[in-house]
Amino acid sequence: MDTLTGLVDGPRARGAFLLRSVLNPPWSLRIEDRAPLSLVTMIHGDAWIVPDVGSVAQLRPGEVAILRGPDPYSIADDPKTKPNVVIGEGQVCTVLSGPGIAAPRNLGIRTWGDGGSTVMLSGTYTMTSEIGQRLLSALPPVLVRGAGPDNALITLLANEISKDDTGQELVLDRILDLLLVTILRSWLGSPGAPAWYKAQQDPVVGAALKLLHEDPAQQWTVASLATTTGVSRTALARRFTTLVGEPPMSYLTGLRIALAADLLREPGATLGAVARKVGYGSAFALSAAFKRVRGVSPQEHRTSASQRPTPIVPVMG
Repeated sequence: MDTLTGLVDGPRARGAFLLRSVLNPPWSLRIEDRAPLSLVTMIHGDAWIVPDVGSVAQLRPGEVAILRGPDPYSIADDPKTKPNVVIGEGQVCTVLSGPGIAAPRNLGIRTWGDGGSTVMLSGTYTMTSEIGQRLLSALPPVLVRGAGPDNALITLLANEISKDDTGQELVLDRILDLLLVTILRSWLGSPGAPAWYKAQQDPVVGAALKLLHEDPAQQWTVASLATTTGVSRTALARRFTTLVGEPPMSYLTGLRIALAADLLREPGATLGAVARKVGYGSAFALSAAFKRVRGVSPQEHRTSASQRPTPIVPVMG
């Protein structure tokens, strides 16, 4: 597994909430669902994204916006349009008084709105993997980029979102994942990519990162990493810390705990089995490290993950 794969493999859709909104200007949606990650793209018409933190961004057909939660934001036909619908946790929809969307309603499979001329597709990740948090936390609140020269994935998503065939949820999840990875890969190849990600291009630090991601359960030390990469311990530790922002062993601990956090969500996973998979000699050792890094026990983490709300079809509140 290369470093990019290890990082972007985390935000993977599992029953993501996808919706086709058909709206008539003026319209403005206030999003307060506290979702960790959302994607929005326009099929017809333009939109403006107005985050509570960060700059206003225009979204045109052929572009995709990644919105990093959980902070609220508005998306509208014009930055000056006041919100007339609020989307809350669980995707519950409340219509506000005043001018704007007229009697929004369900218009078919995964389709909602008042039947206007603007068509917007959105995909919401209700849960993201812990292993991807380093990447997601580096994203700006709003990232807008083109989806590629032929917009094939957008077209595919637009064609599939209103279908209800066997396995359709899985199909839509994977299309959403492909679209997300395409946008992230484009951003990571740009000058705006985080410095720690660019570190993988360094011949020494990049090699060390690859080793850690390919086999995090290995009993790595700074000495063994230095030997494998062909430099001294001091040189590796200094270079790694400068480019990545933390020492090699601290990075490895974070990686192992993130992997453990994901594995603990799996049905039937035992603490001892997870400990062995991520490089700890016992359940006690993993539990102590988990508590030290996350501030909660593995059991508390597992319980909180199982209690996260499941999204529902928007309803009028």
